[in-house]
Amino acid sequence: MNPEPTAESTDETPAEATAQSGATGTTETGTTDPGTTEAQSATSAQDGTSTESAAAESAESAESAESAETESKPKRGRPKGGANARKTRTVELTLTVTGTADGEWQAELKHGSKWVTRGLAVTASAVSRAAKELHDELSNPIDEVINAAKEQQAAKVAELEAQLEAAKKQLAELEG
Repeated sequence: MNPEPTAESTDETPAEATAQSGATGTTETGTTDPGTTEAQSATSAQDGTSTESAAAESAESAESAESAETESKPKRGRPKGGANARKTRTVELTLTVTGTADGEWQAELKHGSKWVTRGLAVTASAVSRAAKELHDELSNPIDEVINAAKEQQAAKVAELEAQLEAAKKQLAELEG
């Protein structure tokens, strides 16, 4: 008969104890749990009934190892939550509106670095309405500029009317 290892033998490693227990007729899976001590291995080798509990322990350790592997593996598909939320794509559009003292307005539109349109004639009322639709902080300064242009145009009209009256008088004197 083969001598069976006892709990007192400390010169064996758990792997050697498992190999010897396989030689004595007990069935073991051949894998050892890193947490199993030499005494537990030797005890399971001596007692054939404790192999079931050792097998259950090794199955639990295999399940915990599998769950640790699945936790460390990245999951397929999009991650849930806001950690890796999709960033909003921004579009750069530049609208430039320029006006002259004569009340002529032009609009230019640029998409990124590419010009969409340049020198497009727009009315002062359209510029004022568009500014009011966007925001009060935009419409107030634009309306001030438009009102100043109106005043200049009204002054110019008054000057031209005075010149017209003077020209009509001269014409009447020449005819008369």
